[in-house]
Amino acid sequence: MNAARPRLPRRLGASLARWFDAGTMPPATDDRIDWARIVPFAGVHLACLATLRVGASATAVGAALVLYALRMFAITGFYHRYFSHRAFKTSRPSQFLFALLGASAVQRGPLWWAAHHREHHAHSDAPDDVHSPRQRGFLWSHMGWFLSRRHFAPDLARVRDLARYPELRWLDRYDVVVPVLLAVALYGLGALLERLAPGLGTSRWQLLVWGFFVSTVLCYHATYTINSLAHVFGRRRYATGDDSRNNALLALLTFGEGWHNNHHHYPNAARQGFYWWEIDLTYYGLRVLAALGLIWDLKPVPAAVRARHAGHPP
Repeated sequence: MNAARPRLPRRLGASLARWFDAGTMPPATDDRIDWARIVPFAGVHLACLATLRVGASATAVGAALVLYALRMFAITGFYHRYFSHRAFKTSRPSQFLFALLGASAVQRGPLWWAAHHREHHAHSDAPDDVHSPRQRGFLWSHMGWFLSRRHFAPDLARVRDLARYPELRWLDRYDVVVPVLLAVALYGLGALLERLAPGLGTSRWQLLVWGFFVSTVLCYHATYTINSLAHVFGRRRYATGDDSRNNALLALLTFGEGWHNNHHHYPNAARQGFYWWEIDLTYYGLRVLAALGLIWDLKPVPAAVRARHAGHPP
């Protein structure tokens, strides 16, 4: 009787059952959460509660949205598609500029990010995957993995092409510098607006709380959904051997990353929305940068590769 049940609900049910199942995690000591080292991570979330104290203004909320968009683009376009997959080329100054913008999203440095992402692709949803919902449940895949002792240090052997740049190694080593400078700049801008443009009704604390803390937390969890939810909910166009799925809602939140099954089918492309109706805001932004001459040689999706799925042979 069990064999006659539809496969998708059973797989989905099993995935849901593992969401909060900490018992599936291996007992290795290095996988334990290092609580002392995640105090800043928890603090960023708690700081969002200050919105109840400082209130809101159009300027502060606007700053949060703009910084969400800029930092999400830096993560998806550069930390992911450039540093992790080398999906296009750019100059060394532009590489560092966008690495700085990516570091402001408080997702550590480009070497750390790319090394772990390349490891994920090498073992996607297999036992050695660093953040698989199938293997370790939702909480681990969403954020537990980077809070564990094992994953504080990157495997630099996976990013030798990036580690040859001393400025990127410095940024990886001192990844906290850029977020701190951004927070200080927002506080200073808010103080300036209090004095010079009181009609805006904003303040130094509003810009800090909304522009930095709220925007950062939103960027955090939107990014994390690609590791967690995009391996549980959505459609599978390609048989990739893992659980990656295409999810239009996640694609909108993450500027194109939600076309995750497409990406696992062909990770080297600069474009993850393979068809015109699959909105990929990051790719559109990369096309603008290419038109300006800041990046070039965007790798396309070969037509034969794109069509290689059920009912559409190459």
